[in-house]
Amino acid sequence: MASKASNPHPAEANPIPEDFVVKDPEAFARNMARMLEQIGKAAAAWVGPREKGDAIDEGPVPMVEIVQTLSRVSEYWMTDPARAMEAQSKLFANYLTVWSNSIRRMTGEAPTPIFEPPKSDKRFSDAEWDSHLFFDFIKQTYLLTSRWADDLVERAEGLDPHTRHKAAFYVRQISNALAPSNFIMTNPELYRETVASNGENLVRGMKMFAEDMAAGHGNLRLRQADYSKYEVGRDMAVTPGKVVAQNEVCQIIQYAPQTETVFKRPLLIVPPWINKFYILDLNPEKSLIKWLVEQGLTVFVVSWVNPDERHADKDWQAYIEEGIVFGLDTVEAATGEKEVNAVGYCVGGTLLGASLAYLKAKGDERIQSTTFLTTQIDFTHAGDLKVFVDEGQIQALERAMESKGYLEGSQMATAFNLLRSGDLIWPYFVNNYLRGKEPLPFDLLYWNADSTRMPKANHLFYLRNCYHENNLSRGRMEIGGVKLDLSKVTIPIYNLATKDDHIAPARSVFLGCGAFGSKVNFVLTGSGHIAGVVNPPAKNKYQFWTGPAPKDVGSFEDWLLAAKETRGSWWPHWLEWITPLSGDQVKARKPGSRKAKPIEDAPGSYVKVKS
Repeated sequence: MASKASNPHPAEANPIPEDFVVKDPEAFARNMARMLEQIGKAAAAWVGPREKGDAIDEGPVPMVEIVQTLSRVSEYWMTDPARAMEAQSKLFANYLTVWSNSIRRMTGEAPTPIFEPPKSDKRFSDAEWDSHLFFDFIKQTYLLTSRWADDLVERAEGLDPHTRHKAAFYVRQISNALAPSNFIMTNPELYRETVASNGENLVRGMKMFAEDMAAGHGNLRLRQADYSKYEVGRDMAVTPGKVVAQNEVCQIIQYAPQTETVFKRPLLIVPPWINKFYILDLNPEKSLIKWLVEQGLTVFVVSWVNPDERHADKDWQAYIEEGIVFGLDTVEAATGEKEVNAVGYCVGGTLLGASLAYLKAKGDERIQSTTFLTTQIDFTHAGDLKVFVDEGQIQALERAMESKGYLEGSQMATAFNLLRSGDLIWPYFVNNYLRGKEPLPFDLLYWNADSTRMPKANHLFYLRNCYHENNLSRGRMEIGGVKLDLSKVTIPIYNLATKDDHIAPARSVFLGCGAFGSKVNFVLTGSGHIAGVVNPPAKNKYQFWTGPAPKDVGSFEDWLLAAKETRGSWWPHWLEWITPLSGDQVKARKPGSRKAKPIEDAPGSYVKVKS
């Protein structure tokens, strides 16, 4: 029972605060006119391409797909009046409780709120979300409505797992979009800033909004950082090296040694083509590539082309033959070494995993060990990205790529941002367009915005064979007439997953270990898809867990129970694993050779091509 004596919110504490009152109505009116002028420019930037009939990127999920999915949920509730009435009654009962609690606060009581956001929810960190009656009421109403909507999806019967997954994801996106923190009149912090500046924040914000709409050619290109402060090859991707080979699909970079001797067996890194490789060489303090070179490894990296119409028919066989095999040939030409240790990151690791079986079947065993970084081989538990993949959506995507032969990089970027829209979309929308504040320089977000296009054949093969049909781990994937059997791959494998990964969930990575013929060394590290991997030892951040081979335990939960935690970066642990597989020390190798003559300085020209 609440006590009047403990009330921190008496009625008299909620008059209209002084900082909620416009001080200069004339200046405010002028700024509103200027704001509307900028909104007009944004509208023109949106309308222009549509009037000209230019192709417009509709985003990763067509609106009709969202409506059809949520209609399946509504069918369950609306076909039974009693069931629908029960759901509505529950919602309105909670509304009445929130209203009653507000009335009790006005009379001096301090009732316990029925809904509270988690402490990690930064949207409601301003004190007036709790202290002011109006904003507290808005917050409570939003929280209970969004949780009620989540419950409708969870309790709807007769939905297949994929439809339920999609519905839950779409409802979460709607809830994030409609949060009261995203609107001036329902966000106390935004309201105060608007009044204090007489609306100048909105003028600046709508100017940026118009600029970003124009930059996106009719679609909003949300800026997440000040991109003007960075240049690839000047501020990032600066580890010294040379491009020593190139073809239509990739460039191969060999990095300059930083030790007098190096391990005999070179290292070939296969990054994802969905993003650019320099996440592994972001700056000297964070660079995994620089650290590897400093440990005496001869490092080669595949730098994928940013594809255009010419690459429409480049499929996985092309990416294996003209990417990974081309890289192996280049390593041999540059160093004379046939045996190579390979590293694959994200979808680059998935391609590398497929290539192990493909090359094994062809008698090519130059890859002597493989390290997978946040790589899915089995896609049973692939997370929210599966929302974007079913036969209907794949066919729609195929039709959309027909004219150009590729998928715009902005679509992939938006899909990844939607996975964490509460962190990667709406905070920037509020900061940029409502507060009118320029985003700060941030190298990671510069890289995140430096998107790449997806060639049609490659992307459709990936979506259908991995996310939709899960063919690789089941031995049903076929490339170039070769059916891939991962159970015949018996080389040493180090498989790294990250604890909070929203792209390659740890459970999914763990399950993929069982597809190989060898006993995989599975390691789990703290943080997520990027920070968990790019975690230099000098930072002494996070932790990692080691345990038995996945084949020796029954499940991911069993492995966690048996795992041992170690503080700090996983990099030194991996170095201990790779050292015995890297051979003796030999004289350090300069990039290139007579058979692999340097073409240009690292990071090369392919990585600098913008979408």
